[in-house]
Amino acid sequence: MDDTSIEFTLTDGSSDYWSFIIENHLPEALERVAGLLKEAVRDQNGCIVTPTVTPRKVRFKGQQKAAYRFVFCVTDQLEATTEDVVRHRCHNRRCINPDHLEIGSKEDNKRDDWEVLANGLDFGLL
Repeated sequence: MDDTSIEFTLTDGSSDYWSFIIENHLPEALERVAGLLKEAVRDQNGCIVTPTVTPRKVRFKGQQKAAYRFVFCVTDQLEATTEDVVRHRCHNRRCINPDHLEIGSKEDNKRDDWEVLANGLDFGLL
C-alpha cells in the first residue's frame, strides 16, 4: 500500500471570474455599472432601484450575476467568492446603490434580517 497523499485546493471559480473582470475588463465593467445606475430610479430612502419586479440580473463576459452583486464587486474591485454575500443595508434587494451595499457572510446577512425584524430599519443611518 502506498502512503502517498495528494493535496489540492477546491475553488468555486467565482473569485477567478471577478479577478478576470477587474484585471482585464474594468473600464467596460464600470461603464456597464454606470448604465445600470442611470436607468434605475432613486427613491425617497436613497435607494437606487432597478425598474424590475425582482432583483435585476446582469450578463457580463459569459456569466449572469445579480445586478447589486455586479455593481458592488466592480465598484469596490472585490474578488468575491460564492461564500461572500453582498448585503443590503437598506434591505431592498432591487437597490443597486453602492453606498447601501456591503460584503459579509451568510451569518451576517441573517443577523441583519433578525435585527430589522426586531427593531425596524432606520433610513437615517444609511
